[in-house]
Amino acid sequence: MQDLQHAPPAAPTGMPQDTELAARAAAGDAGAFECIMRRHNRLLFRTARSILRSDAEAEDALQDAYLRAWRAVGSFRADAKLSTWLVRIVMNEALGRVRRRDAQVIPLDAAMNSTEPETQASLTADPDRQPERVAMRAEIRKLMEARIDLLPEAFRSVFMLRAVEEMSVEDVAQALAIPQATVRTRFFRARSLLREGLTSEIDTALGDAFAFDGARCDRIVASVMARVGSET
Repeated sequence: MQDLQHAPPAAPTGMPQDTELAARAAAGDAGAFECIMRRHNRLLFRTARSILRSDAEAEDALQDAYLRAWRAVGSFRADAKLSTWLVRIVMNEALGRVRRRDAQVIPLDAAMNSTEPETQASLTADPDRQPERVAMRAEIRKLMEARIDLLPEAFRSVFMLRAVEEMSVEDVAQALAIPQATVRTRFFRARSLLREGLTSEIDTALGDAFAFDGARCDRIVASVMARVGSET
């Protein structure tokens, strides 16, 4: 079942339904097609972005996919959702770009024999030291530290000594002057609280992932409408 939080927005009361807009677009109504784009832009951008892993490439792919949809909208049948039909077109466009991109990848043996400094650097560089990996770990560390700070003091001390400092249960018990059973109980509870807190953070962040603001929406729509106008 589709997550309602991330489902395509339903047409507001009094607004044309997707099937009506598709029929009007098939008859050459560019304004109806613009309404379709604005209604499904975020869903389709995120679809392309999930495959291409690049905002710029996702925008380009989405624009080309919209142009394909405009040319083929007359073939749309209402036995499926318009959003589903559009998602398939966007996925095909994005996957096609991935295949073309992969076809241009330098074979490993050729790369190994290459004398190009950039190629050699990419082969010898430690992936864990790449800037994006370092930045990602820094953000994760900040999130973890913030959630650990929110733990009750008794749980926080045990968690820091056991998980961060990797002290044994026996050593933690002696350091804090508490029974070993209490160390185990508090550590288990601290992990549970952290897991719950991080899950909540992730659920909240998912709704904002790959943000699709008004400027991007307007830019995509304007570009596609210009290309549609050149064909009519």
